Amino acid sequence: MSEAQHATRRTQRSLSPVWIVPLVALLIGAWMIYDNISRLGPSVTLIMENAEGIEAGKTLIKTRNVEVGKVEKVSLSDDRSHAEIVARMSPQAANMLNQDTQFWVVKPRIGREGVSGLSTVLSGAYIQLQPGNSEVTQETFEVLEQPPVAPADAPGLRITLISDVGNAITTGDPITYQGYTVGRVESSDFDPEQRKMRHRLYIQSPFEVLVSTTSRFWTVSGLDIRLDSEGFRVNVGSLESLVGGGITFGIPNNAGQGTQAVANSTYVLFSDEASAKEGRYNDYLEYVLLVDDTVRGLSANAPVEYRGVRIGTVMSVPWNFSAQQPDSLSRFAIPVLIRIEPQRFDETQDEVDLEQWQTRLNNMFNHGLRASLKAGNLLTGALFVDLNFHKDTPAHQEMTFANKPVFPTTSGSFAQIEQKVSNLLDKLNGLKIEPVLDTLNSTLASTEQTMRKVNDIAASVDALMADPATGQLPANVNNTMRQLRDTLQGFAPDSQGYNELTQTLSRLEKLMRDIQPVVRTLSDQPNALIFDKKLTEDPQPRAK
Repeated sequence: MSEAQHATRRTQRSLSPVWIVPLVALLIGAWMIYDNISRLGPSVTLIMENAEGIEAGKTLIKTRNVEVGKVEKVSLSDDRSHAEIVARMSPQAANMLNQDTQFWVVKPRIGREGVSGLSTVLSGAYIQLQPGNSEVTQETFEVLEQPPVAPADAPGLRITLISDVGNAITTGDPITYQGYTVGRVESSDFDPEQRKMRHRLYIQSPFEVLVSTTSRFWTVSGLDIRLDSEGFRVNVGSLESLVGGGITFGIPNNAGQGTQAVANSTYVLFSDEASAKEGRYNDYLEYVLLVDDTVRGLSANAPVEYRGVRIGTVMSVPWNFSAQQPDSLSRFAIPVLIRIEPQRFDETQDEVDLEQWQTRLNNMFNHGLRASLKAGNLLTGALFVDLNFHKDTPAHQEMTFANKPVFPTTSGSFAQIEQKVSNLLDKLNGLKIEPVLDTLNSTLASTEQTMRKVNDIAASVDALMADPATGQLPANVNNTMRQLRDTLQGFAPDSQGYNELTQTLSRLEKLMRDIQPVVRTLSDQPNALIFDKKLTEDPQPRAK
């Protein structure tokens, strides 16, 4: 037998069926991890002033009331100046996160438009997402304090207003046109370099056609009460503007409609409607009034009128008071700066030939055109500048004050009245009133004596009236009148006395007729009662 053969021992490695289960579990776990990772959306960081009402793992992020994310972490910033919120968004929200995207917290709010967010009282606050249209993605956002007025892609018009500091315009204030709300204020920011307020306005569609290149914007306070040289005026706006104010706009009288405004146009915000209308008079002539009268009651923006028609505005009272007075003036006058605005005569003109108007005014100065102060309101004492022609005025001399031409002036109505009163007092002082006073004293003495006698007579009358006999006098008079009436009633036509009197008068009349022949005979022959009556011969006619 050959060498002993040795068996080679080989170990056969085979996979035990026991390992199949862990492998399958591992594969399933890996697939689940991949599936979860693939379903996770992007993570965003939200910056807030404070995290009131925000809770990690509970607060949702919604858009159009659809959940698109959830808050995962709420923490304080490193410098402790604000709160940082980390939220996990859903994959479908990935294309919504760009530079124009806005976030704000929806919670119960009480504003000018009423109460909003009441649905969050039970469910809790949530963060609202408004998608933007920008192509630049972004992962860190600042949460707005107030909800935006309108989405960035909302149809309408957005413009900018520039105004001085001091108005009370805030985000959300209404924009009205003839009392109807057509938009809102989106934001209000202060520019410290220019010291101006910038207001971003949104005019909703289809009202953007109301804004044109000639439109003027001004603030409304709801209730505007004015008592000035032009009278008493009260303007009442809408209830919303009465509570919180707002902005309104319009086109000045006789101004063209202009062309429709384009997006992001810039306008000036005026303090009131009057200032907005005044703002379009950009061509003017400036003059200085050197007033010798008092300027108490004259203020800036007072009207300059020519025979009742406003042609200008008072700009400053006083103006450049410390400047040197012209040598031709004997008294220290009060300088007042005014503007003559020729566009007021024809507001449709965009440009005015100022040199022609200046030449025309110089000719009018030579013909007696003068400025004076007159009272526009007796209640407040407000004054205005009145331009009119005056006769017998000194010749006009051209002069300047602080490099501005001087408008010739004359004394106002109050000054003229004061001068007349002064002249009257001078005349009264020149009168010799001592003789008049002596005569007046004598007259007063005589009057005193007369009054003393009148008092004595009055006392006598009082004593007479107090006598009891005087009191019985009306009763005696009544008795006498009653007796007289009874007596007269006895002579009535149907009374017995009247009949007897009639018969007596008849007898007396008959007796008088019978006695007439006797009386005639005695008249012709007085002794006829003793001697016989002589018979007269018949008369004989005379011969020719």
